[in-house]
Amino acid sequence: MNQEKLASDGYLNMELLRFTTAGSVDDGKSTLIGRLLYDSKSIFQDQIDAIEKASKNKGKDVADLALLTDGLKAEREQGITIDVAYRYFATPKRKFIIADTPGHIQYTRNMVTGASTANVALILIDARNGVIEQTLRHSYIASLLQIPHLVVCINKMDLVEFSEERFEQVKKHYLQFAPKFNVKDIHFIPISALNGDNVVDRSVNMDWYKGTTLLDLLENIYISGDVNHEDPRFPIQFVIRPQTDKFHDYRGYAGRIDGGIFNVGDKVKVMPSGYETEIVSIDTLGESLQSAFAPQSVTITIKDDIDISRGNILVKSDNVPLQSQDITAMMCWFNPRPLIHGGKYLLKHNTNEVKCVVKEVSYKMDINSLDENREDKNVKMNDIAKIMVRTSQPLFFDSYERNRRTGSFILVDEVTNETMGAGMIV
Repeated sequence: MNQEKLASDGYLNMELLRFTTAGSVDDGKSTLIGRLLYDSKSIFQDQIDAIEKASKNKGKDVADLALLTDGLKAEREQGITIDVAYRYFATPKRKFIIADTPGHIQYTRNMVTGASTANVALILIDARNGVIEQTLRHSYIASLLQIPHLVVCINKMDLVEFSEERFEQVKKHYLQFAPKFNVKDIHFIPISALNGDNVVDRSVNMDWYKGTTLLDLLENIYISGDVNHEDPRFPIQFVIRPQTDKFHDYRGYAGRIDGGIFNVGDKVKVMPSGYETEIVSIDTLGESLQSAFAPQSVTITIKDDIDISRGNILVKSDNVPLQSQDITAMMCWFNPRPLIHGGKYLLKHNTNEVKCVVKEVSYKMDINSLDENREDKNVKMNDIAKIMVRTSQPLFFDSYERNRRTGSFILVDEVTNETMGAGMIV
């Protein structure tokens, strides 16, 4: 990767795309990412040397690119992904963060963690096996997490003689289930991650395929419209009071904009108090802005002296979030200790923390069949269930479908401070 060229092209201001990989064991997720990094020249020479040496030690004649992401000893021994591995790279068009997530059902929580912030999900399918239960499970989780774009990579085309007919069969089968997935768009690409066909460079073996390569799609897919710019939301993270001679009376409210656009002069409300005021200034990194939008991190000052602290949220006066103490959510359970019916937990929502009680478990998802199980309501690690909690104080939120940031929360054990699960408000 030409670092000097990227710097001269404004690397720091380039658009960032986050994507995650999902697929069954041995579908080639780690190999695909390794190939993507290798062919886009995003790996340093010492890394390549280390991979080649490790591959020779395993008795392989060529470099095993999967070793770039499978860093744990158990992963290399078994040839599988266990934990989420993050990789960062850039091209002249975009910056990327990759989350390589595991395919095993017992690591569902790892996949949810890695995919929770993704713009794009790569769903890998072995061309020989076609659509299997794992394919549907991962596609459903990607849909549940409101990942807007799915890219279905039909891999190992070299093992089916680069057959266009086989590609079309798998594509047709997947599209039968597509209506169940709430996503903006689905793309299909025939690839061979092992050989690099249609990953970074076009395949000479599949001249029948007229679509884009994977890297070209990732560089150009439109993601600016994925952020909610309609509902202005600004959770307060920190109150800035320098109390110096130069800034004696300065009081700023710092945080990340989680939705919408804020302008100097806008009428805003402070929740939960409901007091109305006006934005005086918006500052970031030593410069003043006339307007700011999600997901920028800024400091806002207001016209009136109002008691505002961490956990409060600024919203437009004519666009307030939902308010309730009864929260219904789809919950992915992370902890080995099961969810306790009637159990008390700490609920962390943006910068706010409140106590809550689990009032009801409506059903548990059978991830393999995509059916609702209303008989077995014992929620254990890696289970996904629809639950209802009651909070000690009203929560101000949007549905997860409308805003992934203001519509999500985590449950924490009050005693041990362990994260118990992640919720998506419905």
